[in-house]
Amino acid sequence: MKIVEKEVLVKNLVTKSNLPASDYVINPYIGCPHGCRYCYACFMKRFTNHSEEWGSFIDIKRWDKQINKKKLQGKSVFLSSVTDCYNQYEKKYQSTRKILEQLVSIDCELNISTKSDLILRDIDLLKQCKNLKVSVSINTLDEQFRKDMDHAGSISERLNALQELHKNGIYSVLFMSPIFPEITDFREIIEYSKDYVDEYWFENLNLRGSYKQDILSYIKNSYPQFMELYCDVYLKGNMQYWHDLSAEIERYCNDRSIKHINYFYHKELVQAKQNA
Repeated sequence: MKIVEKEVLVKNLVTKSNLPASDYVINPYIGCPHGCRYCYACFMKRFTNHSEEWGSFIDIKRWDKQINKKKLQGKSVFLSSVTDCYNQYEKKYQSTRKILEQLVSIDCELNISTKSDLILRDIDLLKQCKNLKVSVSINTLDEQFRKDMDHAGSISERLNALQELHKNGIYSVLFMSPIFPEITDFREIIEYSKDYVDEYWFENLNLRGSYKQDILSYIKNSYPQFMELYCDVYLKGNMQYWHDLSAEIERYCNDRSIKHINYFYHKELVQAKQNA
């Protein structure tokens, strides 16, 4: 797929975050070439005036002001919420690296999330960060399913990234997201990666908007044995599957002293933060 790319000038890179675990978010790009079929960030098209299909455009942010260090001091900062800051265009533009060069001198809690091993390029800067967690998203060990879902890094590349980060003393998180009912095997992924992962985060698959029907059609064609369950969860709104899986994950992780965070109830966590 041809990606439409352009550079845009922005006044400010840092925005206030509604995410449960961060005060501020930095998105170096608008759009994302990974084109994940389940991507919630496709809602961004409402604000960007792009006519192109989500996943087929990338705007590279340019800025002429330094990041306000005082503003971020002692705060939690997330890279990135509606794009992958290490998408393939980062090789060319190095926007994320330029941001990191400023963040290393700020005493903030920095979380970076990616599906790319390109992050390994910046290990020299990552090792200078005072309080850093890097999460790599993996929701399957099945490469064909991964290919069906996104154009990001392969499973082996992501696992290698976690290994190298851990080897270099960087706090590594495997972000199991999104968990597909009966397709994502959380036990298998943990057992495969536990020697080089410091913490696991879990997030369930939410289906809404334009991609809901696409994913349900995919399940019907590729995993028809699970279609009844998906209809129950995503058409009838039955949350019992997630309640049961959440309890399973808690038991499994607690029994093995595996550090973890469950983000299944993301909406409730956001609401609690807003009410705090």
